[in-house]
Parts: sequence; structure tokens; C-alpha cells
Amino acid sequence: MTINVLIVDDHHMVRRGLMFFLKTQSDVEVIGEAKNGKEAIELVETLQPDVVLMDLMMPEMDGVEATKVIKVRFPNVKVIILTSFADQDHVIPALKAGASGYQLKDIEPDELVKTIRQVMNGENSLHPKVTSHVMTQFVSNEAGYKAKVYELTKREKEVLKEIARGKSNKEIASSLFITEKTVKTHVSNILAKLEVSDRTQAALFAVKNGLD
Repeated sequence: MTINVLIVDDHHMVRRGLMFFLKTQSDVEVIGEAKNGKEAIELVETLQPDVVLMDLMMPEMDGVEATKVIKVRFPNVKVIILTSFADQDHVIPALKAGASGYQLKDIEPDELVKTIRQVMNGENSLHPKVTSHVMTQFVSNEAGYKAKVYELTKREKEVLKEIARGKSNKEIASSLFITEKTVKTHVSNILAKLEVSDRTQAALFAVKNGLD
């Protein structure tokens, strides 16, 4: 399966560099590029990419706002933030907007391709520096999160552990000998009980509470 990618960055040389490398990958095709969030939304509607590599700081519309719109209008499109900012003030809003990945621009090319493949498999991918900042956010609500552990059933805890290990729904189903449909139901229940919006936050919850 070929993964269609849209590159969004206001710097021409960054776009050129990403395109040059990604074109060497047999399972990745760059189908377009945009220099700001507004153009990105227009191209997502026109080109229907599988993955958007999204910069944060851009003119006209930044990456967070563009991600919000894309995830509302095109929920199946995966967004990976690719930026120079690893601080909590940038990371948290991007993840809340619906980004499936958050990587820094110093990422090794092979790791970037790995990230693209991971998000296409329904997984999340965070740079280690980013993970530490997100964990800080969870620590500030530690008492509330601990209480939520007790709301999970035994099976939900098992599924949560697998999520924390970066496994897709299909892999979890195989590991726990249940159907993929059942896994999806458990994941939905887990997100609701933990009051988190996505698998990344659920995985971080698991790590923080020793469920990994």
C-alpha cells in the first residue's frame, strides 16, 4: 500500500528536503506541498492525502488551527506535527487538536518514515523530548488519574497495556485472542473513562500509572 503524503511548511528548502528523501521510499508518495495552514486545508480537500506532515509556526494559519479543521472535516487523515518546538505550550495544543504524531525537525530520516508508517497503522508517535513534556501535564493531575484506574475493567487494563506498547487494534486483537471489533469497543470505553481524547494520552496515562 502506498502512503500519500502532503508536506506543509512555510520554508521552501524544508519542503524540498523532505520531498527529496520521501521520494526514495517505495511505499511513500508525496502528492503535494503547502506553505501555510490555509493552503493545507484546501489541498487536503482536493488531494485526500493519507498523512499530512504539518509545521506549526506559519503565516495566515498555523499548524494547530489547520490540524483542528482537518481532523473535523477529514477525520481519517493523519496529521504528524514536524516542528522545532518541544515545549509544553506547543505540544499540548497540537495533540489536543488531533495530531497522531509530534516529531522535531532534527529527526533522523529513517525515524520520520517509521513515524509515517506507525500513524498509518493507527499508532501514535512522539519524540522523546515531547513525551517528557506531556508527562508533566499528566503529573499535575495525578490524584484524579489514579482514581480513574479503578474505573477500568480487567480486560480494559489489558488493552490499555497493549496500547502503551504501541500496538494497533489488529495486533491487540491477536495478542488477547479477541476480535478487532471488540478491541475498538474497549478502546472507546477506555478513552471515555480516562477522559482523554486519543490513544497517545491513554498510553501516557498507562505509563504514568505503571500499566505498561
